[in-house]
Amino acid sequence: MTDYDVLRVFCAPNGGYGNELGVVREGSQVPGAEERQALAAKLGFSETVFVDDPERGVIDIWTPGTRLPFAGHPCVGVGWLLDVPELVTPAGPVGVRLDGEFSWIEARAEWVPPRTLRQYPSAREVEALPVPPDGAWVYAWAWEDEAAGRVRARAFPGRGDGVAEDEATGAAALLLTERLGRALNITQGLGSQLLTAPQPHGWVEVGGRVQLER
Repeated sequence: MTDYDVLRVFCAPNGGYGNELGVVREGSQVPGAEERQALAAKLGFSETVFVDDPERGVIDIWTPGTRLPFAGHPCVGVGWLLDVPELVTPAGPVGVRLDGEFSWIEARAEWVPPRTLRQYPSAREVEALPVPPDGAWVYAWAWEDEAAGRVRARAFPGRGDGVAEDEATGAAALLLTERLGRALNITQGLGSQLLTAPQPHGWVEVGGRVQLER
C-alpha cells in the first residue's frame, strides 16, 4: 500500500472548503509513469503529486487522466508541506514562500495549459451555472467587487475523468491575474479563497491557506 498525505489547499478563512490534494512524499514508492497514472486515477483527486526529491523540491503532478507540467494548488500545497524555497517542475522553477497563515508560489502564465476564461455579468450567474459538457477547460468568473479586486469563480476541467468541477484552481487564477494585471481575492467553488498578485517580469504570485487533512 502506497503511503500518501491528503491536504486541503486554498481553504476559507474559517478553515473550511479548499481543494483536496494527494501527496506521495516518497515518490520512489511509485517509480513508473503508468503506476503513477493508475494511482492518481484510483485516488480520484483533481491532482496527485509525487515528490521525487524533497530537499530540492522536485515534484511530478498527475490528474486522474494525465500528467501536468505545472499546476497551482499542488504547488501551493506541496510548497507548504515541504517548506522549501523552490519547487522543481517540468515547466520550470516555482518560487515558494510561507507568510503566516498563507503559502505562496510564484510562477508564469505561459506554464499553464490552455484554459477558457469566461466572464459573466454577476456572481449570482456564476453560482447558478450548470456543469458544461466535456471538451473545454472553462474558468467562469465575475466581479463581486471590482474596485476591491474581489472575484467569484468556478472551474470546470471538462476532461471526462470524473472531476466535473475543480474546487480551487491556482493556475486559472494565475491566468486571470496576468490578464487583468492586478491583485485579486478570489472565492471559488463552494467557498475556497485564493489570493493573487502580479509581480515584475511576467511572474505572478498565488497564495492560500493549506491544511493537512490526513
